[in-house]
Amino acid sequence: MADLLVEQPQEITISKTFPTKPKLKPKSKALSKTSESKYWSSFKSHQISNLISSIPSIDFSPISPHHFAAANSASLTLFSSSTLSPTSTFSSFSDVVTSCSFRCDGSLIAASDLSGLIRVFDVKTRTPLRRLRSHARPVRFVKYPSLDKLHLVSGGDDSVVKYWDVAGESVVLDLYGHRDYVRCGDCSPIDGDMFVTGSYDHTVKLWDVRVDNKESVIEVNHGHPVEDVIFLPSGGMVATAGGNSVKIWDLIGGGKMVYSMESHNKTVTSICVGKLGKESGEEALQYRIFSVALDGYMKVFDYAKMKVTHSMRFPAPLMSIGSSLDCMTRVIGSSNGIIFAGRRKAKEDVGESKVRNIWALGSVEDPQRRALRPTYFRYFHRSQGEKPNEGDHLIMRQKKVKLAEHDKLLKKFRHKEALVSVLGGKNTENVVAVMEELVARRKLLKCVVNLDEEELGLLLGFLHKHSTMPRHSALLTGLTRKVLEMRAEDIRASDALKGHIRNLKRSVQEEIRIQHSLQEIQGVISPLLRIAGRR
Repeated sequence: MADLLVEQPQEITISKTFPTKPKLKPKSKALSKTSESKYWSSFKSHQISNLISSIPSIDFSPISPHHFAAANSASLTLFSSSTLSPTSTFSSFSDVVTSCSFRCDGSLIAASDLSGLIRVFDVKTRTPLRRLRSHARPVRFVKYPSLDKLHLVSGGDDSVVKYWDVAGESVVLDLYGHRDYVRCGDCSPIDGDMFVTGSYDHTVKLWDVRVDNKESVIEVNHGHPVEDVIFLPSGGMVATAGGNSVKIWDLIGGGKMVYSMESHNKTVTSICVGKLGKESGEEALQYRIFSVALDGYMKVFDYAKMKVTHSMRFPAPLMSIGSSLDCMTRVIGSSNGIIFAGRRKAKEDVGESKVRNIWALGSVEDPQRRALRPTYFRYFHRSQGEKPNEGDHLIMRQKKVKLAEHDKLLKKFRHKEALVSVLGGKNTENVVAVMEELVARRKLLKCVVNLDEEELGLLLGFLHKHSTMPRHSALLTGLTRKVLEMRAEDIRASDALKGHIRNLKRSVQEEIRIQHSLQEIQGVISPLLRIAGRR
């Protein structure tokens, strides 16, 4: 009876084994893509490289199928937005074409050139309809109002903004106020009588043709020569581009600056508004600002959240950008005559599968599948290929853990063999991880004592290479000190180990010299930063 009360020794088993990993693992520099970044990356890129010179202006037709026009050299080329191939060319210009604009019905297109002439063409027949000449110097922009078919707005190097009567080929208003080249402009999407212009005098002016004194209604200072200006879809805000910044202004609030985006490294040359998603539904309300610059980057800016959501680099300085109203095509013009076009694949509409027309002889309904019963073989294989729904509880198969050689040795408590095994490899992180595990088990120093001369040479070689690395110096520096204390006699007796110690001493002295140099530089920079912080 007493023998039964004696407790039997219990066998200790490890239920689950985990591979050793370093505690201080460096973070990956590659950021995971967001859903919006994946959306913009889904545009299939296509290069159009048969143009002559820089592409200063791109404009999309507001009417489906949303063809686009690109100004290059002394010609204006129309492209199909579906095939991205040229459909027609207007080449009757006497000088370099600087700007182009479709009318709101897509039937006419206006273009300006460096000779100061504005021409209006019929898009289908390519017939020149009007010649508007009043500017004394090159015309830099021309724009059709979005709600007006009879007028045009233009501006040029003569610092004058002109409001045209297209039918009569005459100037309705000459608007003075800019003191330098007028380089850009845009018309209000909600009022055909209002438009905004930007100039190299750093100012952006809002004009209303109904005002009698011919003065601007609102004026804001961008702080740099203004390269482009656009109205945002609400009509109450504008975005301006100049220098390396894109700024958003609240016109209803009297011209107050809302936000300044300064993510480009060089001059921002063009901006436009694009939609995220389709023409209908909730996604249609999500507008973005596209900006391109001479640094070769295109940025997508969410002005609702005030942050850049996507960035893409191109191999040339970028001059212009346009986006179609159906969100399917994005076109960027570069300074070397290449157009970088991107088109998103459209999902084909799935037709009704209930009724089909066969040879126009009538409608035949699809046969219905028989209900599943336990006697059918298909009953036991149902839902094998189904994807889980949002609320389903998933039971995943456990993945088999593949252990490395040193992990297997640690599992068997063969600590010295595990350390020697990982020292023979080339993975620094694994060596540090095994050392951290041995420190946790309080076996690292015991392993160091039991190393023979060859194995000790491996350890000293590793310490020579990596003990000065900042990421591992806290562990390896202390270990180096202990190795020198515990194995001093063995090191003195071996010429090979003495060579390792000399190399280790050399690397430590070099690291100390570098740290002293950095402290001297810090002593020089710190007062300068303190002075700059007071300003």
